[in-house]
Amino acid sequence: MAKPKTVYICATCGGSNPKWQGQCPHCNAWNTLAESIVAEPRAGSSRFQALAAGGGVQALNDVETTEAPRTTTGSEEFDRVLGGGLVRGAVVLIGGDPGIGKSTLLLQVLAHLGQDNKVLYVSGEESAQQIALRARRLAVEAGPVRLLAEINMETILATLAAEKPDMVVIDSIQTVYSEQLQSAPGSVAQVRECSAQLTRHAKTSGTTILLVGHVTKDGALAGPRVLEHIVDAVLYFEGDTHSSFRLIRAQKNRFGAVNELGVFAMTDKGLRGVTNPSALFLSQHAEPVPGACVLVTQEGTRPLLVEIQALVDEAHAPNPKRLAVGLENNRLALLLAVLHRHAGVACFDQDVFVNAVGGVRIAEPAADLAVLLAIVSSLRNKPLPAKLVVFGEVGLAGEVRPVQRGQERLKEAAKLGFTTAIIPKANAPKAPIAGMTVIAVERLEQAVGALREA
Repeated sequence: MAKPKTVYICATCGGSNPKWQGQCPHCNAWNTLAESIVAEPRAGSSRFQALAAGGGVQALNDVETTEAPRTTTGSEEFDRVLGGGLVRGAVVLIGGDPGIGKSTLLLQVLAHLGQDNKVLYVSGEESAQQIALRARRLAVEAGPVRLLAEINMETILATLAAEKPDMVVIDSIQTVYSEQLQSAPGSVAQVRECSAQLTRHAKTSGTTILLVGHVTKDGALAGPRVLEHIVDAVLYFEGDTHSSFRLIRAQKNRFGAVNELGVFAMTDKGLRGVTNPSALFLSQHAEPVPGACVLVTQEGTRPLLVEIQALVDEAHAPNPKRLAVGLENNRLALLLAVLHRHAGVACFDQDVFVNAVGGVRIAEPAADLAVLLAIVSSLRNKPLPAKLVVFGEVGLAGEVRPVQRGQERLKEAAKLGFTTAIIPKANAPKAPIAGMTVIAVERLEQAVGALREA
């Protein structure tokens, strides 16, 4: 009997190597190679098929297209992240930390969709009794939801072919295995093979499939990156498990905008959408406090108001600390250098801590000006004016650069009762906004000078 052939597959990129080594030669990641057994192909059979039907060459203008109809999930926030709802034949991958609410949300969604569609819940982690207990605890109408506790890929595909459901939840993709491979469930080869087979079934049958994915300790989806390339949408759960608020962000969406944000509150009856998410990210102060500045950030198509808090304190060590929570640490060090060089405000002997309230992560550079003004306010121990909002990108030359959708940000702030705004001059509105005074600046020193005059 021939000895089975083994290869070492990278858990990050999926690249294979004939022998183990500390660093993957394909993506240069360390300690990611895992042993896997190569399965011998069966005679007369092939498990590789195209995801789309083949055809002759044709002109792009001659291809007939129709607008993809949307199926609402019963949750306005979830529909927003998906781009308006679920699309027939789409494959959606949802990842997040354990216990953050992935299975809870999907059970609520299936219970709503089951009223008008045929739905199926495939569980590889929990028993049927556990899921039934959760449904009763959430008080959802789970009668139309069909349940299958199975991890064998061939059995799951046979059930899908027999049941012909409209929507399917696979919880989770790391527990499913295919008999065509000899590696263990959750390995790179199994995750890649099972996700490809499920995606192939979704495209040929029109079934919408929602996959639950595990995450690593770094917060990234476990398994090869090819998993994210195969699916149509990748959604991430964010938030602290000790808090009642959950955020869902779209990192990839072939049927909608990316970086859309859905805000939920975890209650005893499951996840509920938050209609006014700006209220979550604004602290309630009896009076203005030093180091607090309200930023208008843009998450997808929605403007959000987030409070940026800064604490500047005298350093008692040779190397002052620089710490940012919800913002990029390297960006903070860069902004402090610009603040010293172009506004004359030095923090080289101060510890600087910056936090975005509510646990939201802000990646856009429009937060630069708000971070700097919060730092100046804390350093001088002088509160910023009440009802003030700020946004703008700060360049290395000290210029305040414009950001996208400036008018929408100002209108959202005015709607919530803010009366003053410090913004880039290029974003200044052509027509005045009722009830709001706009201070348009071109340079960082102008923005800091406006605080002195306030």
